[in-house]
Amino acid sequence: MISRKEIIETINMVEKEHFDVRTITMGISLLSCIRESAEVTAGLVYDRICRKAENIVKVAAELGELYGVPIINKRVSITPASIICAPFSGKETVVAKALDKAALTCGIDFLGGYSALVGKSMTGYEKSFIESIPEALSTTERLCSSVNVGSSKTGINMDAVRLLGEIILKTADLTKDKDGLGCAKFVAFCNAVEDNPFMAGAFHGVSEGETVINVGVSGPGVVHSALKNMAGASTEEIAEKIKKTAFKITRVGQLIAKEAAKRLDAEFGIVDLSLAPTPVMGDSVAHILEEMGLESVGAHGTTAALAMLNDAVKKGGVMASSMVGGLSGAFIPVSEDIGMIDAAKSGAITLSKLEAMTAVCSVGIDMVAIPGDTPASTISGMIADEAAIGMINNKTTAVRVIPVPGKTVGDSVEFGGLLGSAPIMAVSPYSCEKFINRGGRMPAPIHSNKN
Repeated sequence: MISRKEIIETINMVEKEHFDVRTITMGISLLSCIRESAEVTAGLVYDRICRKAENIVKVAAELGELYGVPIINKRVSITPASIICAPFSGKETVVAKALDKAALTCGIDFLGGYSALVGKSMTGYEKSFIESIPEALSTTERLCSSVNVGSSKTGINMDAVRLLGEIILKTADLTKDKDGLGCAKFVAFCNAVEDNPFMAGAFHGVSEGETVINVGVSGPGVVHSALKNMAGASTEEIAEKIKKTAFKITRVGQLIAKEAAKRLDAEFGIVDLSLAPTPVMGDSVAHILEEMGLESVGAHGTTAALAMLNDAVKKGGVMASSMVGGLSGAFIPVSEDIGMIDAAKSGAITLSKLEAMTAVCSVGIDMVAIPGDTPASTISGMIADEAAIGMINNKTTAVRVIPVPGKTVGDSVEFGGLLGSAPIMAVSPYSCEKFINRGGRMPAPIHSNKN
């Protein structure tokens, strides 16, 4: 039974603390759509998505009004498209355009899953697919893409890592009229998960059901507000407060996820309880860390504070829902978090510090703008470093960097909306080209051998 006090608390979270359901994401299996022709496959893909997701926007609006909780994004994720496109290498963008058209028809914000899973090796059709990504992202509006380059079980595919540095630069060049915005729709992963509802890395794994609803809740402002009156509290007391707050947030997410699944005739998948910030004041993960006692995010102690935040969020969420999944933790995207933007501008946050923070939080180097003349091998080196952290620590890590054509350190870029703005951050001036060009596969760590 929900008490009057709990109802009032939820209302306050929405009205004063920026609490929302960040996304309802419908995962759709497209395996049955595969045909030998790109055109026929694209037609079947379009029809299936439109049929399955035709009511997702309407249902989200109904549930938002019913429960009084804003549902910000309505999204679709699909079977990794490299599998769908396997029979017709070289014509992958025919399917890409059909996917984007389906997203537009259904009125959803983004469609994820223009993806390839090449963590161990890479077939010829997968290489062809990856090479299609720049054109796919530059000729579509709502399509998102990802490539998984490694895992704790298989090691890191360094040939794929090398290729992705070139792919990211090409995507930036093809979208240079928008400051390389195409790169904001692409993620390189290690240990990618099959039920992630957040973009740009969402895809519908092959072990998932036919149609699944995954929900991502978000409440950095709620957690921040909960800590404001704890000036003299111990670290343990702060962790306990975060855990209880995450419990409340997750309960609301599960309620909406189950009802959405029922109304959309889909299976309920998971609740992802990641703290996903926005550029709006009062909705920042960085400000939570500063409320704990840091003068600025990036100061010594930042990684420890983030580790505690991430752990407490997971503990509270797991108690609130038996189906927690996705990424579930705290996101630290630079351009999408007002506190991170300020820290990057002041120099308090550097790429080295972001890399350290990756070891204890969700994802990794995220929405970072870098100089447009950054070498492809340097970008590949950043991906390799993040993948290594994920591989060794058995966690998901990722890189979403945007080389901004024509801009360098000291400049800034404005992406707009939830993507925010960012200063151009400095990368290492020292080359890793010889290391990246070795290619091959980095062996999995010894602790992966535990069958």
